[in-house]
Amino acid sequence: MSRILMSQLTHPQRVRLLYKTILRLHRGLPAELRALGDNYVRDEFRRHLTCNPMEAQLFMTEWARYASTITQQLGIRGKPKGDLGEEIDPKTVEMLKDDQVVQLYELMLAAKGVEDVQGK
Repeated sequence: MSRILMSQLTHPQRVRLLYKTILRLHRGLPAELRALGDNYVRDEFRRHLTCNPMEAQLFMTEWARYASTITQQLGIRGKPKGDLGEEIDPKTVEMLKDDQVVQLYELMLAAKGVEDVQGK
């Protein structure tokens, strides 16, 4: 989407556009990962409905980065071109709040459960 058009959107419109884009991208994921990803995205966007402007900016930046990464990993046809995801920098983990670390750990366990089901 062009930068001019994006600048004309209100913040809630930008959030909604990013949210819908991510859910569309998830259509290219294997079924188990799609379900896990969709649920996680819905939960995260709900949790941040009332965050402060600084957190909102960081939230939008990180989710836009995620959307970009998924786009590159799925390719034009929406099929995975190798491994999905990326390693998290340990320095980034150190900056997380305690509840975020717990949430990340729970997400890792859920993802590992999906991998086990897929036979990896």
